[in-house]
Amino acid sequence: MALEMRETCERCAVSLTADDPASICSYECTFCADCTAAMQTDCPNCGGELVARPRRKAV
Repeated sequence: MALEMRETCERCAVSLTADDPASICSYECTFCADCTAAMQTDCPNCGGELVARPRRKAV
C-alpha cells in the first residue's frame, strides 16, 4: 500500500510537490514544514505525531 502524496498543506493550502519537505501522520494528513513546526509536530486532526514525509522523484 502506497502513501497518498497529497499536493497541498491541510492547514495553509500551500502547494507541495512530491519532493517538497512535508510531514504526515498515520492517517496521511499532510502539512508543510512551517505548519508542522507551528503545531509542534502534533496533528490537529487526530492528535497523532507528524513525521517527515518520504520524498518521491517526480515522474
